[in-house]
Amino acid sequence: MGKRTGNKSEAKLRKAERKEMNVKMDAGWINVKKANSQENPLSVLPSFQKYERNGLSVKFETVRAANLNGATKDWIFKLLESNMKTLYEESDWGWNEVNKKTEMFEDAAWYLIARDSEDKPVAFSHFRFDMDFDDDVVYCYEIQLEPAYRRKGLGKLMMKVLELLMIKADMVKIMLTAFKHNEDAMKFFKNCLLYDIDETSPYNTIYEQFDYEILSRFNPKRKPAENNENKPIN
Repeated sequence: MGKRTGNKSEAKLRKAERKEMNVKMDAGWINVKKANSQENPLSVLPSFQKYERNGLSVKFETVRAANLNGATKDWIFKLLESNMKTLYEESDWGWNEVNKKTEMFEDAAWYLIARDSEDKPVAFSHFRFDMDFDDDVVYCYEIQLEPAYRRKGLGKLMMKVLELLMIKADMVKIMLTAFKHNEDAMKFFKNCLLYDIDETSPYNTIYEQFDYEILSRFNPKRKPAENNENKPIN
């Protein structure tokens, strides 16, 4: 049949879109690399390194997974297992201890840890500076609190710290994945923190059902024009 010639204007448009996407991806990766090169991300937030309210007195630190000591690693995983194992077992994901430990302590992982006045860890968030499709983001993998430290504003403050780290690092948004059957988490993120369902979140069809949602909140400075009606960070 020989060579077929398509619509030249459409081809130019597709080429321009690919070029724009590549430029965006390159800029995103540069941003992620810069964020990950920080020695201590929390150093840019001096006012958020302590929390004294509702009968609590804790201090915060950010540390790479590779720099966690053995005792802290053990505490992190035991708390995660205690809080989340049943929820994982009730999901399509299931619970795989080996895979979960590998994920939790990969070199790319960062931790925001809250410690009490005796230096005992009481809450943590596993987060990463990463690319999600073509967006540079802060992705919150976990936020877990000891039972005695819940419902005192600590979890909300820790998420606020992550949002501020997202803004300071000039990321597009903060993202997380939550099980739909984890009602407390869904209320916390959607009703309390006002996170939205992310555009990348899968949706149910008659062929496939999903037991989780991907939620997010945009950096006000990098919010796309079409999302201007989204609620801003309070």
